[in-house]
Amino acid sequence: MERTAFEQDLLARGYTVSTVTRGAHGRLDVHTHPFEARALILTGEIRIQCAGQQEQLYRPGEVFHLAHEEPHSESYGPEGVSYLVGRK
Repeated sequence: MERTAFEQDLLARGYTVSTVTRGAHGRLDVHTHPFEARALILTGEIRIQCAGQQEQLYRPGEVFHLAHEEPHSESYGPEGVSYLVGRK
């Protein structure tokens, strides 16, 4: 997906938009967020594992979605990751 179109869609749906960058080989153990999140990977890669599901790998141009308070863990590739995220 293209960044500008993704950002415009998020804004039209009432999301607050920001860019997140995480360092190489980092990880966050199981946690939740007090918001829904939709994100477009800009650079690098992220692996997300939601409770009871298989781990998913996301690379540039791919989008992931996390529901409000959805338990998940994250890990980042050798270049880290940067993504455009909408939260609401």
